[in-house]
Amino acid sequence: MSEGIICGVDEVGRGPLAGPVVAACVSIPDKTLPWISDIRDSKKLSKPKLKTLAPLVLEYCHCGIAELPPARIDEINILQATMEAMRLSVERCPVNPSYIYIDGNRVPNDLPCKAEAVIKGDDKVLEIACASIIAKVYRDNLMEQYANDYPHYGWETNSGYGSKKHLDAIQKHGVTTHHRQSFAPVRNAKLAS
Repeated sequence: MSEGIICGVDEVGRGPLAGPVVAACVSIPDKTLPWISDIRDSKKLSKPKLKTLAPLVLEYCHCGIAELPPARIDEINILQATMEAMRLSVERCPVNPSYIYIDGNRVPNDLPCKAEAVIKGDDKVLEIACASIIAKVYRDNLMEQYANDYPHYGWETNSGYGSKKHLDAIQKHGVTTHHRQSFAPVRNAKLAS
């Protein structure tokens, strides 16, 4: 598929105990830009490289970003929240895509055009790799901001995942509004308190 406007969609934050799930949708108007050759799956890039590439993607590409908060995740479950965030990211992208590649094995309902799920798409589709960078940097920045208000949980380094520091802090300091109440370690800590 190479006709028209191609978009790639990826999400970050399905597994953490705290923070939103974030999805990004990216279309690349010019694949000849020199920094495009540096684009990879965000998990394969260093933090400094991510912080260099994300502003370039935002400036030179068409991007849509969506975040769904923990309360919504608890309400509809993480899979449905991920699908909703992906759909919203497409709606917020300022172009009308002709075709969308989605990282993973599922395609959200109600997309505006044909879409295809691509397992390990962030390694195979440039647009998905760009989306993975945007979603990761956006979410990491958010978790660093939250860490300023809640310093005990280590969110600036664990991004809300269930690290030892985070789990210990839940036991000692309880849960916050940023925690996903339906996730077992959070739910169990609330029951124990």
